[in-house]
Amino acid sequence: VEEWRLCAARRWAALEPALRERLAASSLHDTLRLGCGLLRLEAAALRRLCRRARAGKEPAAARFYREEGNRLFGRRHYGAAVRLYSQAASHELPGSPEVSVCFANRSAALFHLGRFEVCLEDIARAESHGYPDRLLPKVLLRKAECLLCLGRLQDAADTLSVVENKIAMDGVMTSPTHQTLLKKLSQLKIKIHEKESCPEPAREACGDVQRNSEIWEENDSISGASSSLSLNFDIERGRHLVASQDILPGQSLLKEEAYVSVLCPGESLLLQDSSETVWDTRVTNADLYCHRCLRQLLASVPCRGCSYAKYCSQNCADVAWEQYHRTECSLGALLLTLGVFCHVALRTVLLAGFAEVSKLVEWSHDGDKDLRNPEARCKHLSEAPDTRAGTRGIPGCNDNGQYQSSYQAVFNLLPHAEKHSPEHKFLCMLSVVAICKQLQEAGLEAAVLNQESSEKWSKPKTCEKTSSELSPELKIMAEAMLRHVLQLQCNAQAITVMQESESGDGAVVNKKPVRLATAFFPVLSLLNHSCCPNISVSFSGTAATVRASQAIPSGQEIFHCYGPHRCRMRVAERQQLLSQYFFECRCQACLEELESDVKSVVSVRNSFCCPSCQASMQVGEDMLCCSNEACAISVSRESLSRRLWDLQQQMKKALELLRDRKADQAIQMLLKCKMDAGNFLSPEHLLMGEMEDHLAQVYATLGKWQDAARHLERSIEIVEMHHGPSSIEMGHELFKLAQILFNGFAASEALSTIQRAEEILSVHCGPQSTQIQELQEMKTCLLELPRSILQRT
Repeated sequence: VEEWRLCAARRWAALEPALRERLAASSLHDTLRLGCGLLRLEAAALRRLCRRARAGKEPAAARFYREEGNRLFGRRHYGAAVRLYSQAASHELPGSPEVSVCFANRSAALFHLGRFEVCLEDIARAESHGYPDRLLPKVLLRKAECLLCLGRLQDAADTLSVVENKIAMDGVMTSPTHQTLLKKLSQLKIKIHEKESCPEPAREACGDVQRNSEIWEENDSISGASSSLSLNFDIERGRHLVASQDILPGQSLLKEEAYVSVLCPGESLLLQDSSETVWDTRVTNADLYCHRCLRQLLASVPCRGCSYAKYCSQNCADVAWEQYHRTECSLGALLLTLGVFCHVALRTVLLAGFAEVSKLVEWSHDGDKDLRNPEARCKHLSEAPDTRAGTRGIPGCNDNGQYQSSYQAVFNLLPHAEKHSPEHKFLCMLSVVAICKQLQEAGLEAAVLNQESSEKWSKPKTCEKTSSELSPELKIMAEAMLRHVLQLQCNAQAITVMQESESGDGAVVNKKPVRLATAFFPVLSLLNHSCCPNISVSFSGTAATVRASQAIPSGQEIFHCYGPHRCRMRVAERQQLLSQYFFECRCQACLEELESDVKSVVSVRNSFCCPSCQASMQVGEDMLCCSNEACAISVSRESLSRRLWDLQQQMKKALELLRDRKADQAIQMLLKCKMDAGNFLSPEHLLMGEMEDHLAQVYATLGKWQDAARHLERSIEIVEMHHGPSSIEMGHELFKLAQILFNGFAASEALSTIQRAEEILSVHCGPQSTQIQELQEMKTCLLELPRSILQRT
């Protein structure tokens, strides 16, 4: 959090100049040795900041979320109720009657959503956590109804028998509650009898939509990589991947599971200091995705010890606990305060284990003398343990010459310790020391060092060691963590997902990429940057897949885009952002724009036009001049930028009107925005495309499919100008157009659009992606229509 960064900066400024100089010039080992005792003065401030991050079990919070869930359930907002009951369950103690009530209530909401299998899981959870016996008949009737809906008639009948016995044993048969239960019981018996007497005709097994199989031959020396790649190494480019044969667009090049990943927390978890307790009902990624496998959550399984970690299944919860969460659990508030990079660093060493960490840290000490000599450092790296001469000497490879997604490969990623600012290194050092000291004070050191079983560590011990000095073993872990935090600035990979945004009635699904987690992918980290890359990366859970986005001839290097793309930013913006990676980009796109004075795509398309005659404005520092000599109007850049900002605010208001189901007002506001924008923006400006996209969205919610398609087609034209006809952005826009045409029953146009979208998305996302499957389902449905209808439309 910002306050911790400021606190560390003040502490750095207060150090004696001589100590600052020594810390700035120190190796990672010496930085920890010199700075280990410097946390004392900041410890109280850090504890105060941690109190804002609520990660523990709090009964008051559980009551609040359960009552809010009940309120929304009463208003039939079942999806929101499910999330609130999940929040309530995360704050209750495991095995308590209260948590069983949360699961039972959530099962009712899931039933109304038609999620019968998950509803049954929650009913089982409620029973296993001691759901009150007097309330059990109602929940069991829900269970029977679920089983009935799933066609499991015998199971449903058996459950009804259990309910009948419980009601009979209760004895009080005249109360209104019992009468209601008996009525429901009777109705379900009749339904079961009817289904047994008149079984539904067996449905033809349609199977899954046909999936194209991907040809895959794995590389002998690079785990998860295609045999069409080879691993090279030189002083200038470091480790990098090169095509060893001609590669076709859409060809899979790499499939890698993250060595470690940590879900990015939501802002609502870091609340401001307040005299009043305010519980946040905003939904964040921490509520929507499994904290281990990153699958989307519907009914989460809470951690046994904290309120933050949530999982998609008990198996994920158990595996996470065994591998790392038994150690992390009591550190939740501290990790949320220090940030995701520190969390990734801790989880990395926990997964690796002390023996492996200790071995590599000891080896790294031999190379500290070469810290400021890049050539010597590269030579030292090639002499890492368990490597051999020749190609086997490439840093990170094992004794068989294989580069694997292993801790050794992670450790060999360059931390660039000599290039980080001394202040940043100091902040990172204080942060990892804070984590290790809390581990020591909580009595978790033995668990961190893998010296005791997970059963013995089911709960953290009370304070065993209060010494301000870290043990030698924890210093080793702290040094490795410091290395990893520094590595992450250049080697962190954001795991992204296409997340649905609010879109009216849901007939057209609007999706946008969202950062979900931060991870180490050792093999993916081998790819160097280009502002015009030749690959696309997609994610499924914690796995990354790299595909060629264009033809790559043999001998050409494989390039990834680290974020700054030529289609999204001007060269000056790209160079500035890339400075965090400690290199100056000399890719083809940058060279063209820097050396040939060629204007970037972004500069040409996203330009202002003259408010008077609509001719293009010539670029200047403070004033922009009309390119039409007959007009020659000058306008300040500031005034045009202010108009652009005002326009963006109006568009936001229009989308708020759409969310409030005021579609007609949203249309009027967007049309006015479009008219205003035409007076000072280029017709090809990306914002013009956004407005067309939003208009299509609003018309789709009204079922005006032709109008929606017309506006979206204009948006597609602008997207193609900026990103190209084969870009992933084009694929997403064509997917939306296919949905609109499908819903509008424009069969022939829909089929041709589906084909275009499939061609693009299969290259970037692969034939098994969700969007490809949805497109194929639409195509199958359309092709089953009578030929006369297809010809007519």
